[in-house]
Amino acid sequence: MTSPLQSRPAPQQTGGKLLLKMQAEMPRITSDRTQQLALDNARRNRPYIERGQSLKALRGVTLGQGDTAVVIAAGPSAKIFDPAAKLKAGNYRGAVVATESAMSQCLFHGVIPDLVVSVDPHPIRIVRWFGDPELSETTIKDDDYFRRQDLDPSFARELDHNRRLMELINKHGKKIRIALCTSASAKVVERVHQIGMQVFWWNPMLDEPDQPDSLTTQLCRENGLPAVNAGGNVGTACWMLAHALLGKKRVAVTGMDLGYYADTPYDKTQYYHELVNLVGVDRLDEVFIRLFNPHTQTWFYADPAYYWYRQAFLELVQEAECKTYNCSGGGIVFHESIPFIPLEHFIEIAVA
Repeated sequence: MTSPLQSRPAPQQTGGKLLLKMQAEMPRITSDRTQQLALDNARRNRPYIERGQSLKALRGVTLGQGDTAVVIAAGPSAKIFDPAAKLKAGNYRGAVVATESAMSQCLFHGVIPDLVVSVDPHPIRIVRWFGDPELSETTIKDDDYFRRQDLDPSFARELDHNRRLMELINKHGKKIRIALCTSASAKVVERVHQIGMQVFWWNPMLDEPDQPDSLTTQLCRENGLPAVNAGGNVGTACWMLAHALLGKKRVAVTGMDLGYYADTPYDKTQYYHELVNLVGVDRLDEVFIRLFNPHTQTWFYADPAYYWYRQAFLELVQEAECKTYNCSGGGIVFHESIPFIPLEHFIEIAVA
């Protein structure tokens, strides 16, 4: 069956010859990379899960006033447009759902998210968004992930930022609900419980749950938790929970670029090392695709994973029982069904 997206003309884009060929294989590539790790983590986390709460406990709970929610992710546009500061200045009272990577932006501006979401099973990196008690010069020496990327620039000053973040999260963490995926690493789970965050567990969609030998269905039977289609990334997971769990009918996404500004060097992108290992430096142009954003009248580019996330998100938007607004101010998430407006305008809509 033809999807609504397939019947419409493709956006203005260039390059990415190999990227486009890879799209059909992205589910398998992602599964090969994370499925077993996620499954192992979920089973190891069982003692914490058994004394925690299911995500289902939040269904019907009122978070934020009215029928709106703002998702705050940590894409490059977030440090330009500073959505947390705008929510604070606009006295926004609707729900705030933040990725764990955007939690620091919120807290540094005095915004306590109604819900934080964490998905990624990486064994050592994700805990940094919560403040890592074990971080030292030795542990950061061989991993340039935070220094290299076009993320929150304060994370480049790694030890100092980590210290300040730990102090802030230790102070406010007990007030924060977190939708924690069972795939989370041991470090993240231990840190979240050390902080005293209010944990609500859910399972990742590891494969197609309708298949008879589905790992997703097997995992749900083992721990009794619901599975959520997170679209492959934490930003989409936030959006999904905002409308499908919290029941918000108007959801704005911010910092959800799923791409990079045109002047970002390749070596500042998230999967740079993996792509070099895959195709070599000389063929990088073939695994990055450039898209023209008609709202900003500027070009952005994406790698295979981000482009796949984009396509999945746009498909999900068409099926959702909510109105989605893109208030990021940049990136490659645009479609005729998604109003692309400044966050200030959405705040005005929310209070009207």
